[in-house]
Amino acid sequence: MDGRVSRFKRIEMLMGDDFTKLQNARVILLGVGGVGSFCLDCLYRSGVKGITIVDFDTYDITNQNRQMWSELHEGEVKVEALLTHYPQLQIIQARIDEQWVWDFDFEPYDVVLDAIDDTKAKLALAQKCYKKLISSFGSAKRLDPTKVQVADIWKSYGDAFGAKIRYELKKRGFNKKYKVIFSAEEAQSKEKASFMGVTATFGLVMCAEAIKKLRGH
Repeated sequence: MDGRVSRFKRIEMLMGDDFTKLQNARVILLGVGGVGSFCLDCLYRSGVKGITIVDFDTYDITNQNRQMWSELHEGEVKVEALLTHYPQLQIIQARIDEQWVWDFDFEPYDVVLDAIDDTKAKLALAQKCYKKLISSFGSAKRLDPTKVQVADIWKSYGDAFGAKIRYELKKRGFNKKYKVIFSAEEAQSKEKASFMGVTATFGLVMCAEAIKKLRGH
């Protein structure tokens, strides 16, 4: 039994012939924080080989309540630190703003995963990549992971950040559909607070939705 089979045997048994689609897929993940880091871990452990991650930031102590591997790499560049745990990654250290989105070539990728919180960049991603896009809305300030849901952008609700995205997209005349992950739970804090039970759930749901898309389901 070769290394690939022994490592991925359980997921391969579950996916059947679709497992080859995961092995051959190309995925780009924007943001590897509280949501993105768990999405990355899930993708990697599920057999997705062609993963590119994009992030500009470094780890600090406030990341350690919710971000994978952060306690081991305080002060280090996130994408470089994650490469030590996921050696097959392609990494890009870049600040993801609106201009970066418009300038970047997303054509080689099968799925675009948005785990960032820059509003203008998220709007640009929707306009440019909606056919490939799975986007995360607000995961902070919440405590109940059972309230996390998936819907197309226009059926999402209960999230002020998501409402702002929908409003701005309508102003731009955008009426296409794409998948978003959101929570219907009312914010539990006015501060910049977060609970790993919710942020990690967002990331794992994002991974599951990406796999579903790659399988063509």
